Amino acid sequence: MPLLPRRFERLKSVLNHRMADLTVLLEHVEKPHNLSAILRSCDAVGALEAHAVSFSGRPRTYNSTAQGSQKWVPLNDHPDIETAIKVLKAKGFRLYGTHLGTNARDYRDCDFTGPTAFVLGAEKWGLSDQARDLMDEALFIPMRGMVQSLNVSVATATLLFESLRQRQTAGVAPSRGEGLTTEHYQRLLLEWSYPEVAAWCREQNRPYPDLNEQGELMEELPRTVKLRC
Repeated sequence: MPLLPRRFERLKSVLNHRMADLTVLLEHVEKPHNLSAILRSCDAVGALEAHAVSFSGRPRTYNSTAQGSQKWVPLNDHPDIETAIKVLKAKGFRLYGTHLGTNARDYRDCDFTGPTAFVLGAEKWGLSDQARDLMDEALFIPMRGMVQSLNVSVATATLLFESLRQRQTAGVAPSRGEGLTTEHYQRLLLEWSYPEVAAWCREQNRPYPDLNEQGELMEELPRTVKLRC
């Protein structure tokens, strides 16, 4: 079935606001409703992807809270927290770990307009000591009640939307695709618009076809591939 123009415009509109320099790293966050809610928040603010270190042997599941957001925000797995942090730091991210340490700063006093990764720990015990030691900065969300912590998905949403607010105020929140490289933007647009064609191209180890302004494929593909669309 041809891609409807309004669907193509919707996909471009979402991609135009995606930010490759905003992400989260989850350490042993396992509960399906928390994972689902976190990915939904990532999608809502325009974070391109998320990262996770999980317990081995535990299958990952999502529930209806995700509303399908796991399709649009990839969750990249890492074997351990040290490897995950090395990967993010190599990409230029500043890592903010959430915990109540003596040197932790109020999240509202931090600058999230640059490449930012929020690192959050398991539901019961928070970040591991190893993760805390590897953070660039510790932060906390002030509490006024008897309980001194938020649910991990609520904390993630609070931090992500503060980052978006700061970027909008500073005029650096993308609106025309500038949050991604041109090559990355075009690749994702094809994968989102024609996932079956993208999968076939990867199987054949061949470049993706170009799209015109209306979202139509600019290359004649085998009939068997067209039927998948």
